[in-house]
Order: sequence, then structure tokens, then C-alpha cells
Amino acid sequence: SSTSPSSKARRSSSKPCRAVDILRELDEPARSELLGTLAPPLRATLLSILGYPEGSAASIMTTEFVSVPSDWTVGRTLDHIRKVERTRETVYAIYIVDPQTHLLVRSTGLRRLITGEPGDPILSVAPDREPVTVTPLTDRETLAQTISKYDLHAVPVVDHGKILGIVTIDDIIDTMVEETTEDVHRFGGMEALDEPYMKMGFLAMIQKRAGWLCALFISEMLTANAMQSYEGELEKAIVLTLFIPLIMSSGGNSGSQATSLVIRALALREIGLGDWWRVALRELPTGLVLGAILGVVGVCRITLWQYLGFYNYGPHWELIAATVGAALIGIVTFGSLSGSMLPFALKRIGFDPASASAPFVATLVDVTGLVIYFSVALVILRGTLL
Repeated sequence: SSTSPSSKARRSSSKPCRAVDILRELDEPARSELLGTLAPPLRATLLSILGYPEGSAASIMTTEFVSVPSDWTVGRTLDHIRKVERTRETVYAIYIVDPQTHLLVRSTGLRRLITGEPGDPILSVAPDREPVTVTPLTDRETLAQTISKYDLHAVPVVDHGKILGIVTIDDIIDTMVEETTEDVHRFGGMEALDEPYMKMGFLAMIQKRAGWLCALFISEMLTANAMQSYEGELEKAIVLTLFIPLIMSSGGNSGSQATSLVIRALALREIGLGDWWRVALRELPTGLVLGAILGVVGVCRITLWQYLGFYNYGPHWELIAATVGAALIGIVTFGSLSGSMLPFALKRIGFDPASASAPFVATLVDVTGLVIYFSVALVILRGTLL
């Protein structure tokens, strides 16, 4: 059909960076067949780009850029741009290369170029510094940080001093949007979608979501096992069951918060694997204070309900309130610590930290939260309700 990947690739063949994206969607027989119909120079270009790992700078670069020898003048360069502009994706910068070695020596912007005199050497309008470059294997995160740090519209991809292509800001935005979407989906506890939400087939959507849901459901069975272990205590103090949802959700929420913060900090390179202990030392007091705040709120709620007559927690309601308050401190602290450490653990063993999804963290904290809650209850309520 006219909308098949093959037909789209043919229409995009004048833009190698677009054609490569489409070629990656094809299986091997179709890809080879399509490449065989293209002109040899274009085929060689596409094959060289396809040879780089997906997500690297070279895999998303365009070979449509303007480069000129360093012995050219401003006027000759402008004439050259007028001739080739329509065959170039964009002219963000002019890359100046050594006429003998073809090594990149300088780069200059279009604004600087048009302010120069036609007879001036091209090097006279170029900044007297080496251009900012990346290697072919530079990953997308580093690429985005480089473009942001130096406020660039495009960055050249250089291998052993020779420019292979450029990555434009719109290319990196496209790839970062795609990667962010994948991370959001994983963090929500599902596989990343391959297509827009409304275009995703029903069965494909079920397939993407069912696996993680089943895994989380099986994990949540541990919560039931934990409750069964304290069945005797629950029979003696049924009032404790009233606060189980409160306890579990508070721990899960604090863990999800910490996980979100650490995943983002890792993605922005604000922290590295070696900073795990700094994060732990930061999250420990943070969790204690947050737990204390929630503990005070919980105690006040029980006290208020008891005095206003909304609910009678029994003659030992003060001990019930103390149990809930102390348990919240322990559970929120554990949630913050475990939620912040999980991304480090996943990154250490080679997984994407975004896989530390909020549901997974909540499940982990739910099980341990129940153990902490009933352990605190056994200490405080022993000899009274238990």
C-alpha cells in the first residue's frame, strides 16, 4: 500500500535520516530488497548509518550538511550554499575542513558568514576555537545534554577528526520524546507502546499491559501471605485492620516519590552509580521527617474521631494512635530508602532504571509495610490488645 514502510522509505530516500528510521521498521528480506532499488551512493550512506547501534548519535544523524575547504572565501562559500541549499536538510552551520586531510577544523554560523566581506577568508569569520563535536557512538542522553549545554542547533558527528554528519535539534527532540514516552510507560508498570494510544490494536494493548499486571498481582500475593502470618493478632485487635490501607498507601507513595526523583536525577546525570550512599544519607532523614509528619496527622485523626464520636476505637485508643504514628514513621522511611535505592540496583545490573515502576515499588513497600506495622503493634499493644 501507499502507506507501507517500503513506500514511505522510497519517498524519504532524499532524507537519509528519515529513510533510516523507516528501514529499521522493515524485516530483513524487505529491507534488503528495498536497499537494492536505491542508487549506490544513497545505499552506501544508509547502510553505513544502519551499521551503528540504535540510539547512538550516528544512527540519528543526517548526512545533509554544508562543509567547505578552509581556503575558500566568504563569497565562494555563499555561492556554494545557494547551489546546494535545496539538497540540504537545513543550514544551521558551515563546517570548515582542511582541504588536504578533510579534518574538521572550525565551524561558523550563517549569521557570521553573511556579515563577512565576500573576499574575506572563511576562517576569518569563524570563532577561533575547536567546534563542539560528538562521536558516532555518543548516546542520546549525552547528545541532548551537549546540545543544551552549548545552546546548539546542530552538533557534528566526528570520527577520527572527519565529520560524518550532523544531529539537528529537531532530531534529538524526536528521539528524546520517544525515549521519555517509553520511560513513562515502563514507570507506569507496562511495556512501552510501539504506536500512538488511539492507533494501538485491542489485542496488542492487552499484550502490553497483561504481563506486568500479572507479575504485580503475583507479587501482591506476598501481601496476603504477610497478613496470614499475623492472622492471630488481627483476630485479637480487629481495629488494626482499619489502618492497613492507610499504612500501605503511605509507604508506597513515599517510595514512588523517591524513585521518581532518583530516576530523573540519573537520567540528567546529576548523580551517578557511585552516589548511592549520598542519596541514602539524604533520603534517610527525609523519610524520617516525612514519616513523622504523616504520623502526627494520623494520631490527630484518630484522636479527633474518638473525641467527636465518629468512631470508638476502644479503651486503648491512645495506644492504637501511637501504633499508627510509629508505624507510619518506619514505613515511610523504609519506602523512601527502598524507592531511592531500587533505580541504582537496576542500573548496576544493566537494566533501565525506569523499570523501577511505581506499581513495583508500591508492591515492595506494601509487603514490608505490613511487617513493620504489625511488628510495631506487637511491641506497643502487647499485654493490652495483643
